[in-house]
Amino acid sequence: MIDIKNEKKEKAILVAVKTRDYSREIIEEHLEELALLTNTAGAEAVIKMVQERAKYDPAFCIGKGKAEEIAELVALNEIDLVIFDEDLNPTQVRNLEKLINKKILDRSWLILDIFASHAKTKQAKTQVELAQLEYMLPRLTRAWTHLSKQYGGVGTKGPGETQIETDRRIIRTRIAKLKENLKKIESQDFTKSLLRKEFLKASLVGYTNAGKSTLINLLTEADVLAEDKLFATLDSTTRSFEIEKGKNILISDTVGFIRKLPHNLIESFKSTLNVVRNADVILHIIDISHYYFEDHIKVVEETLKELKCDSKQRFYVFNKVDRLEDTSKIEYVLKKYDNSLVISAKRGINISRLREFLLKVYEENFGERTIKLPLNASKQVAQIHQLADVISINYLDEIIEIKFRADKDNLNKIMRMRDEK
Repeated sequence: MIDIKNEKKEKAILVAVKTRDYSREIIEEHLEELALLTNTAGAEAVIKMVQERAKYDPAFCIGKGKAEEIAELVALNEIDLVIFDEDLNPTQVRNLEKLINKKILDRSWLILDIFASHAKTKQAKTQVELAQLEYMLPRLTRAWTHLSKQYGGVGTKGPGETQIETDRRIIRTRIAKLKENLKKIESQDFTKSLLRKEFLKASLVGYTNAGKSTLINLLTEADVLAEDKLFATLDSTTRSFEIEKGKNILISDTVGFIRKLPHNLIESFKSTLNVVRNADVILHIIDISHYYFEDHIKVVEETLKELKCDSKQRFYVFNKVDRLEDTSKIEYVLKKYDNSLVISAKRGINISRLREFLLKVYEENFGERTIKLPLNASKQVAQIHQLADVISINYLDEIIEIKFRADKDNLNKIMRMRDEK
């Protein structure tokens, strides 16, 4: 993966297509978010355009006439790149680049570019490069340079390009290698998860910039990067949080979600998102101050469904209440969403209520028991060590007394051992 800084801020035109499926207000909000993504990537959105069409044009996404109009604006305003809010197919990319003669990016490639800029660890870099290459493979065009000749700018933080046919072979080989590397990472993560069996595991999920990192820092005194920008955090972070003495929850923060998150990115980041899959409970963090917060909820719920985590126990934590101008929202969300509460991670508002929430979850899902087994039950003792956190073990005259802590499933398994003896 290549991350090259470009000192000159590139100028971009942002383009959206309004079909009958969306209102003008929704499309405008999508463009605003695209402008934030563009700024996060290091470019400046100087012109925004919306074309109304019954359906997308198969050759240009927008109509050819609108594409020619964009080409004129590019020349007049010294524009460096044109960014579409929709995903473009390979034919559309080639046609637009030929007509406009500038870099053409779509929303997915822009998000991948941002991830490439923010990836710090070996795991994140591997995941992003894999997603980039899989997305790039069918979209290779001559508007890019050879892989051995890198250049800067938005949309170029990652694999470059070579002669098309040669590059496809190189890219396929590289993809296979990256997938092999990620399998090794997943195996290591699985081993780590086995070592955490004695803890209740909670995972924070939410739309990007909802305040997950700020919350985990507040609860656990972690040092997770928390910034008011999109995708500040890519790598998952897990910290222990003591609700009461001897009662700990492992809380994990991970990458934020966003609408139209590239499928390739979700696939490649599944090893990072395993903290969500392995969680006993999911805390869905929502920025209640955002005008379209309910759209954000839907995006996160859809992503959880794609990860096959939508059946897990879930709680809605509405964050940033300190930013609210209309406080009637509070009553609205508490009535509409079961298992919900309203907080401010930045100001520490209602955090004691969140602690009570987590304690209730802990007590519902975890328990301590004492079991007595005969002295010759060495096999059962070994199994208890595998299934639970053994607090104490006492060898008495004819019995072994074991005090342990375990989740509900393992608790039932262990108690059945006693009944079977």
